[in-house]
Amino acid sequence: MQIFTKNTQVIDLVETNYHLLPVLNRFGISLGNREMPLGEICASIHVDIHFLLAIINTYHNEDYFPEKELQAFSPTLILDYLQKTHVYYLEYVLPKIEQLLDLLMKSDTSGKHQLELIEKFYLQYKKELLQHIREEEEVVFPYISSLLQEGSGNATYTIHTFEKEHSNIDIKLHDLKNMVIKYIEPVYDNNICNEFLITLLRFERDLVDHARIEDKILIPQVLQLEREIHG
Repeated sequence: MQIFTKNTQVIDLVETNYHLLPVLNRFGISLGNREMPLGEICASIHVDIHFLLAIINTYHNEDYFPEKELQAFSPTLILDYLQKTHVYYLEYVLPKIEQLLDLLMKSDTSGKHQLELIEKFYLQYKKELLQHIREEEEVVFPYISSLLQEGSGNATYTIHTFEKEHSNIDIKLHDLKNMVIKYIEPVYDNNICNEFLITLLRFERDLVDHARIEDKILIPQVLQLEREIHG
């Protein structure tokens, strides 16, 4: 299993796994850094290199998950990363999926409108995803911030509430992907369909890693904070 280090150059990282480009962007790292290693780049933009390496290696290899190391990082770092991930989903991934789905539907010349079922399922999925993100941004993250900053939170709310309501949105995306693979008739443009499916697959993988960070790292950290504050 390859592990990226502070001496890894961006070009080597991208050539190994170009899917990590959006992850680098969430840390403020773009292309054009010549031959600077990740350690120097992070130092120049005040990014915690150890946190970045833990995240990119987690995304790079599903068997790599340094749970104890990640739990040692400040919840503030994790919140900031999760919020930037939400922006990426809302401003790039969802619009791209919708653009491709629109092109896919227009490429269907059969007149059967079978892709409307895919669209209906996607719109329901999007509604649940937006609700999930809204809950995190408006309730969960502010609650965690209040615990960190003030040493107290909403007395009627605990992270257990979030645990119970934490929907498995990655499962719904998995179902949408399977609908595309298994059930639609071949009356569409293959290239557009392939690009649509690849985008869903990438998004599914990203969501799985996103949920792991929330469930395995952030929630245990908040539970510990609550115990320290409330006893």
